[in-house]
Amino acid sequence: MSKKCLEVESLTKRFGGLTALDEISLHINEAEIIGLIGPNGSGKTTLFNCVTGFLKPDNGRIFLREVNITGREPHKIIQEGVSRTFQITRVFPELTVMENILISIRHKEESRIRSIYKKSNRDEIKKASELLEFIGIAELSDQPGGELSYGQQKLLQLASSLMQDPSVVLLDEPTAGVNPTLINKIMDRIREANEEFGTTFLIIEHNMDVIMGISHRMYVLATGKIIAEGNPEKVRSDPEVFEAYLGGD
Repeated sequence: MSKKCLEVESLTKRFGGLTALDEISLHINEAEIIGLIGPNGSGKTTLFNCVTGFLKPDNGRIFLREVNITGREPHKIIQEGVSRTFQITRVFPELTVMENILISIRHKEESRIRSIYKKSNRDEIKKASELLEFIGIAELSDQPGGELSYGQQKLLQLASSLMQDPSVVLLDEPTAGVNPTLINKIMDRIREANEEFGTTFLIIEHNMDVIMGISHRMYVLATGKIIAEGNPEKVRSDPEVFEAYLGGD
């Protein structure tokens, strides 16, 4: 039986009178790629924010490899092994690509700003170089992060998330705003990281061809509730999913 990497139990999050997450329960096994889809406003990013500590849930629990991480501070959750990217890329534009990836290392009890000025050791630099080679932008290692194309910044975000040796990586719209050639490259790197390193992924993605093609299993959110779960073919043929996307209000 596969071991659970991340488990969410009856998670609820409210904003005033709006219930953004309504007793959500899901799990991700180790070395799985899980797709998370749903219409705009369905609660996907709110779920990510609760898992990563940016929001504190009103009810429910979150476990990472059986450790309760519910409500912990974001930097503590990163240290436990949850890594995340954002839909809008976040890079330090004045720092080089290499410097951007090096400051993503999990320095325990150390701030991100302090880590910028900390001298990296030889092993860290070697690992960063290997990851930049893996994602295909090693030749840009000395270029300022702000000079990368949007798709290249997405690749840099992916490399930075892997630099942290995470138990699970949460990817928020990894292909949004990216040209088709780089979309294929990003998805190939995700597959390879999963197959070669055993990296576990939870991915929010609106590109149905992309997410259906890469996911082992999928969850579908609508109005804060999970309305479907299963392999891509099962989800694709579910009439409730079709209604959620195309049925209107």
